[in-house]
Amino acid sequence: MALTPIDIHNKTFGSRWRGYDEDEVNEFLEQLMKDYENVLTENKELTRKLKETEDQVSHYNAIEETLQKSILIAQEAAEDVRRNSTQESKLIIKEAEKNADRIVNEALSRSREITMEIEDLKKQSKIFRNRFRMLIEAQLDLVKMDDWDALLEYETDTRKLEAAADKE
Repeated sequence: MALTPIDIHNKTFGSRWRGYDEDEVNEFLEQLMKDYENVLTENKELTRKLKETEDQVSHYNAIEETLQKSILIAQEAAEDVRRNSTQESKLIIKEAEKNADRIVNEALSRSREITMEIEDLKKQSKIFRNRFRMLIEAQLDLVKMDDWDALLEYETDTRKLEAAADKE
């Protein structure tokens, strides 16, 4: 067991004939006690500081570990976000391609319908034109007939009509 300053202070030595000078021994013990007390105080202070430093190191180690875990979690989250966004972008592109294909197909189909309607209208217009031409030609033929000339040359004798009307 280690000596304490009080142990040094209370230490007594037996006296002998021709022994050490008691005052010198006491003075040395007094100086030894003070020095030893200073060493113990300094040791306590250093031990306290060491404990504080160890606590700080432990605290910093815990912070470092937490930060490393946080970095790993952040990296995993970033990787998940990147993976999800890549997957989502692929889905958006596929959907856009489907919509584009559908729109193009609808446009082609509508274009075909319009083309068919145009062709049908062309046919109807030709038919109408031919019929209209035939109608006009028929009317011209009527106008060109000699019957018109005969009508113009026809004179009615109104006296005969009046006489026939009086007899009745």
